[in-house]
Amino acid sequence: MLSRTAANLFWMGRHLERAETAARLIDVGQRITLLPNTEQGYQNEWTSLLQASGTADAFAAKYGEVTQEKIEEFLFFDRENPSSVVYCLEKARESGRIVRTALTGQVWDALNVAYQELRRMERIPRGKLDTAEMTEFTTRHASTVRGAINATQLRNDGWHFMNLGYGLERADATARLLDVKYFVLLPRIEFVGSGLDTYQWQVILRALSAHRAFHWAYGGDVTAGRVADFLILNGESPRSLITSLYEAVWHLEGLARRYGDQVPTTARDKSREVLDRLQNQQIDTIFDDGLHEFLTWFITEIGNIATLTHQDYLRGGS
Repeated sequence: MLSRTAANLFWMGRHLERAETAARLIDVGQRITLLPNTEQGYQNEWTSLLQASGTADAFAAKYGEVTQEKIEEFLFFDRENPSSVVYCLEKARESGRIVRTALTGQVWDALNVAYQELRRMERIPRGKLDTAEMTEFTTRHASTVRGAINATQLRNDGWHFMNLGYGLERADATARLLDVKYFVLLPRIEFVGSGLDTYQWQVILRALSAHRAFHWAYGGDVTAGRVADFLILNGESPRSLITSLYEAVWHLEGLARRYGDQVPTTARDKSREVLDRLQNQQIDTIFDDGLHEFLTWFITEIGNIATLTHQDYLRGGS
């Protein structure tokens, strides 16, 4: 497969997952506003979401004061924000158009319908759009495209590249949402273990569509340790770090088998190394050493794997 084709398929997967993450961040913020206010107010919580998405400086430069309306505009509609829903869905559709012959009709139709409905949504006055409606729109269309990919695409190298993009982006997104909760969202240390703390963990679970699955796996009590274990180390959790990374490793293994000695395997080797370290972790040790520090390490390593993937397979295709 040409590196240009591989790169477009890889980034189509990443941009679709990134669009969904932006919508989930908006959902987190909206749910937080249902809480009784804290001393620092909601602005601090919305700012936390910008920090999680890595766009706080870009937002401040363009919008200044933090408000819910401005953040929703920035995270959903702003084409100058490379993490916004509109930007990512348009990029995913453009990548799909470029490699149209590598996609089944069902995948292209799902992408195109999402794009056309997005254009119609942009024409609706902002005051008439509900936050939950924007989140539901994004997650529904992202799921439809993903389902079409897995139901109709040939299991060839193109399929591996698309799903590798999904896996790496999902691992990064889950880590960032966890970091929002533990490092920047909770107002003060004395809130740990409080009703506010528990509610915020529930917000994270619901934002990741993992609330019911968590209760199936762990029962009724929502605690920091249980939620973190579910979203980091539980291989049955579909959005956990270990599941997302395992899927990325599996697809890199598939590519390595297909291409043999034609390409380096530095991305695969690095992903194996990170997965091995993750498999040997215990949640108590992670908390003792610092959850924020662990997540920072993990996000950095996912970035390294993505860079090595580019060097191994996508050079000249970006």
